[in-house]
Amino acid sequence: MNKPNQSPVLEVVVPVYNEQAALERSVRALHAYLDAEFELPWKITIADNASSDSTLEIATLLTYDLDRLGVLHLDEKGRGRALKQAWLASDARVVAYVDVDLSTDLRGLPPLVAPLLSGHSDIAIGTRLAASSRVTRGGKREFISRSYNFLLRRAMGAGFSDAQCGFKAMRSDVAAKLLPLVEDTGWFFDTELLILAERSGMRIHEVPVDWVDDPDSRVDVVSTAKADLRGMWRVTRGLVSGRIPVDRIYAELGRHPFEAPRPPSFFGQVVRFGAVGVLSTAAYALLYLLFSTVLTGLVANFLALLVTTIANTAANRRFTFGVRGRSGAFTQQFQGLIVFGIAWLITSGSLLELHAINPNANSKVELIVLTFANLLATVLRFVLFRVWVFRRHSEPAVPANSATREAFSRSAAPEQKAVTSA
Repeated sequence: MNKPNQSPVLEVVVPVYNEQAALERSVRALHAYLDAEFELPWKITIADNASSDSTLEIATLLTYDLDRLGVLHLDEKGRGRALKQAWLASDARVVAYVDVDLSTDLRGLPPLVAPLLSGHSDIAIGTRLAASSRVTRGGKREFISRSYNFLLRRAMGAGFSDAQCGFKAMRSDVAAKLLPLVEDTGWFFDTELLILAERSGMRIHEVPVDWVDDPDSRVDVVSTAKADLRGMWRVTRGLVSGRIPVDRIYAELGRHPFEAPRPPSFFGQVVRFGAVGVLSTAAYALLYLLFSTVLTGLVANFLALLVTTIANTAANRRFTFGVRGRSGAFTQQFQGLIVFGIAWLITSGSLLELHAINPNANSKVELIVLTFANLLATVLRFVLFRVWVFRRHSEPAVPANSATREAFSRSAAPEQKAVTSA
């Protein structure tokens, strides 16, 4: 039994918004489970984000009846906002959260927390998509969930299988570094957290769970999906521009110093290459308009193309093909200019060839020819980037010198501090 003055090792947060019907039953069930199964000191926090019903009153009354139960109230709505504030304020070694409907079987909690307490992993998530998971939910939600996670894996190179399962935990020292970078305050919070964690080199442990869909769930699946897609685009822009400093977190907490980050899949590279191309085209248009106010059209065009080509190569280097560090960056930029020159020759040459064949070709014909030429040039640029500029060379996973081998051996055998059951 925990002593009242003990600092919690585990704090489980239950984010709620207008949950007066389910709150008491769920919190009592969670409290009873932790009391019976966890010998380590623990605490439950109900994080109420701007409920307008009796949720806050019920939560407050429960604190008089149940020990190790606290309430955090926020005046602003937002599930992600509530989790972020509760986790950052925690003094526990590990912070976790469960959805108030307890759709996830609580027996998954010990294996969720154990690798974090042992130091083996940084973040742990429940997954409904593992082969051994047992899930009961409607076909529509199943399709949307699997499609969303497929898109994350293919377009953003995500390695985790289930972004939105309401059953997650992380070490508090990791939370202190990572959570300030997470901007979303709603349902995309989980996805953004995991993407940034993975890009920062953190180890994400997955636990297959048993999960039963809550038929009374008030989540608007369509609007949530739209918000998730907007969030993916925002995070993509932040990673491409370097505004999100994952390299700094990687240097402080990253776990993979002996191997390069896993590159995106071919499909993911295609999607990312297209996204970078769209951004580059928009940037070119803005730069051309700016330069053309003080320079001739030819000079403005050349400078706008030069700047956007350099930026395009840098973005594709890091975002599309997953190349990190400064090694080879200058050579790759020079190769990128060569690739651009080849693409420019294709488009310009197509117009010259057209007018050599048909001097009276009108603008519609020119547009058709340029469209096909640009399509060919774009495909060629992607191929050259993939097989020449950013071609990966195999490297040994562990360095040869004895000092680094010894460090690798130590890091591969963390101290084991397992969660015990009563």
